[in-house]
Amino acid sequence: MARTIKSGAVIFAKDTARVARFYATLVPMTVLGEEEDAVRLENDAIQLVIHPLPPAHAKRVQIANPPEPRMDVPVKLVFAVESIAQIRAQAAALGGTVKPVSAEFVWAGFRACDGTDPEGNVIQFREPA
Repeated sequence: MARTIKSGAVIFAKDTARVARFYATLVPMTVLGEEEDAVRLENDAIQLVIHPLPPAHAKRVQIANPPEPRMDVPVKLVFAVESIAQIRAQAAALGGTVKPVSAEFVWAGFRACDGTDPEGNVIQFREPA
């Protein structure tokens, strides 16, 4: 039986296992496969592929703790979740961040809050308003 092709995103990471664990736990997603050059994750809505950064670029990337948001990237991934509060409670233990409740906003029928994954990629979580 053929698999359904889903929309998705590719994330380049210095530590692919750590970044994959973050998304697999928080979004949540199932790990479809782990190869040397990629970790594939999927849920009903989206597929993510986590690729390692090229070695020359990875040497120049410094990951702070907590991660500094990478504001020079023109794309922000957005994930629908059941509870931003629950995500906030889990994110730090997985190496990421979610801004405080005071940074949440409501728009177009959802409540949203930005955060970062363990490598500083800016992401947004949304729940029904």
